[in-house]
Amino acid sequence: MSNIISNRSEILFLYETENANPNGDPLNENRPRFDSEDSTALVSDVRLKRTIRDYLFNYKGYNGKEDKDIFVRETTYEEGDKTYISDGKRRAKDFGEDRDRVIANCIDIRLFGGVIPLKRASITLVGPVQFQMGRSLNQVDIVTEQGTGAFASGDKKSQATFRTEYKIPYGLIGFNGIINEKAAQYSKMTEADKQLLLEGIWEGTKNLISRSKFGQNPLLLLVVNYRDSFYTGHLRQRVKLTSDKSGLAIRSTNDYSLDLTDLWGTLKQNADKIASIEVKFDNRLNFTNKEKVANGRLDPNEL
Repeated sequence: MSNIISNRSEILFLYETENANPNGDPLNENRPRFDSEDSTALVSDVRLKRTIRDYLFNYKGYNGKEDKDIFVRETTYEEGDKTYISDGKRRAKDFGEDRDRVIANCIDIRLFGGVIPLKRASITLVGPVQFQMGRSLNQVDIVTEQGTGAFASGDKKSQATFRTEYKIPYGLIGFNGIINEKAAQYSKMTEADKQLLLEGIWEGTKNLISRSKFGQNPLLLLVVNYRDSFYTGHLRQRVKLTSDKSGLAIRSTNDYSLDLTDLWGTLKQNADKIASIEVKFDNRLNFTNKEKVANGRLDPNEL
């Protein structure tokens, strides 16, 4: 497998979620994950990785055909007249319990790593692509919506079932991510895989159109490609949201601007360690220093 990742990259990804549940907690009535100390919404790295996996499966042909697959996905098998969901060991058998075959066929293992359970032992691969827990840059409220279902709760019932949904009115969610070139040597992640990863982050978020996720849109994707193993760290924390409204009152991109002064200043200080900066953003997004932002590639020396 050629063109294995050889340089470290750092990712900043921002997306908006409007009247939706960005990441429900199944142990808390599927309420949005929430930090009660600062009233910010939280989104797990698992949710973002699932977004990427679903996009690659549904839109890029990684669906089990022609040696292109997603390892961590639901598959089924039949015994007699019953259908069952496969466990990890049965999934590994789909690839002959062959580590190299799993790596060659499954892009999600090359990106995120994983545990490959075998008959006598398990193989653990640390993925080169890792994300911190996502967090909203603005404070949010959790809104409860109640309604009635289409069907009764049982036979001979005169009243339909009730449903309860939990959403946030608006959140600007930010993720920090990294691509570790050292781990890529073991998982065999390639430059082509990297481009599919970035496409999956952006387009996968745009294609989350389920009932609970409709209203999510990607806003900013920044990729810093380094010359060696150095990385800046805390890119999201260097972005400041500015608004005349309180965080709880924000409802759209019209209500705030992003101040990237700290981010640009830090990247410029490390310009000698940076090979390139790639940036993609939605034109609805407002910047306090927009003259320094353009879709495409940025020269860190000119920030």
